[in-house]
Amino acid sequence: MENGTSPVLLQLEGLMVPPSSRSLVFLSLLLSHVFIVGSNLGVVALVWSERALHQPMYLLMCNLAVNDVMNNLVVVPRILWDMLLPVHRRLIPLGACVTQAFAIHMYGWNIHTIFIFMAVDRYIAICRPLRYSLIMSARTLVKITVFSLGLGFLLVGGLLGLSLRLTRCRYFIPSIHCTNASLFNLSCQNTFINNVYGITFTVVLLTGSIGSVVLTYGFITVACLTTRSRSLNRKALQTCSTHLLLYLIVLFSGLSVIALYRYPEYMQYGNLSAILYNIIPPALNPFIYAFQCREIHQSLDTTHMLAPGYHLLSI
Repeated sequence: MENGTSPVLLQLEGLMVPPSSRSLVFLSLLLSHVFIVGSNLGVVALVWSERALHQPMYLLMCNLAVNDVMNNLVVVPRILWDMLLPVHRRLIPLGACVTQAFAIHMYGWNIHTIFIFMAVDRYIAICRPLRYSLIMSARTLVKITVFSLGLGFLLVGGLLGLSLRLTRCRYFIPSIHCTNASLFNLSCQNTFINNVYGITFTVVLLTGSIGSVVLTYGFITVACLTTRSRSLNRKALQTCSTHLLLYLIVLFSGLSVIALYRYPEYMQYGNLSAILYNIIPPALNPFIYAFQCREIHQSLDTTHMLAPGYHLLSI
C-alpha cells in the first residue's frame, strides 16, 4: 500500500534464465556491456582528438556513441544485478524505475533523430556540396541538437507524467526493465489517454524517421544515378548503404520489441528482443565507424585540397 513516508517498491521479473545457463548468459552480457561502453567511448575520444574529424557527420557519430553508452549504463547493469537475485528480491524504487524508463525512451528518441540528421547530412553533402559548409555549420548542428533534446525531454516527460498521475494497484513488472507502458499498466484506472499518447508518440517518431530517411536517400539515389562520376557514385552509395544498414537494424529491432510487448504470452521473446535491441546496434556502430575513420586517416594527406562536400563523401 502506498503512503507518503515509505518509498514505493516495484518488482521486476528480470531475465529468466535456466540455472545451467545463467553463468554463460551473465558473462556474455557483461562482456558485451564492457565492449559497448569501451568501444563507443573510444570512438568519441578518437573524434575529439583529431581536428580533421571535427565535422558534422563525425559529431553526429559522437552523439550516437554517447547515446549508446548512456542507455547501456542504465539498462544492462540492472539486468546483470537482477540475475544474481531471486525473483522476489528484484525490487526497484518507483523513482529509479521512472528514471530508467525516461532514459530508455530518450534513447529511442535520440537514436531516430540522430539517424534523421545523418541522412540529411548525406543528402546535403552529395546533392548540395557547394552549400554544405553554409548549411551544415557547427552552429547549425548545435542548434538542431539542442532543439531535438529539448523536444525529446518535453515529449518523454509528458509520456511519463501521464503514467505517474495514476494510482497503482499492482507492483509486479513482467519485464527486464521499466518502460512507460509497464508503469501505466500497474494501474487499475482507465489508461485510454496513456495509450493514445504513447501510440501517437511512437507513430509520429517512426513516421518522421522512416519518411525522412526514405526521402533523403531517394534523392541521393537519383542524384547518383544521373551524375557522370562513377567513382564518386560508388563511394557515395557505399557510404549511404552503411548508414542505411545500421538504421534498418535499429528500426526492426525496435519494432520487434514494440510488437512483442503487445502479446503477454510472448513476454520472454519480448525480453530477448529488448536485450538484442540494447546490445546489437551499439556493438555494431563502433565496428563500422572505426573502419570509416581509418579510411579517413589514410586519405587526409591526399584530400586536403578537395571541397568540403567531397571530404564527407569519403566517410
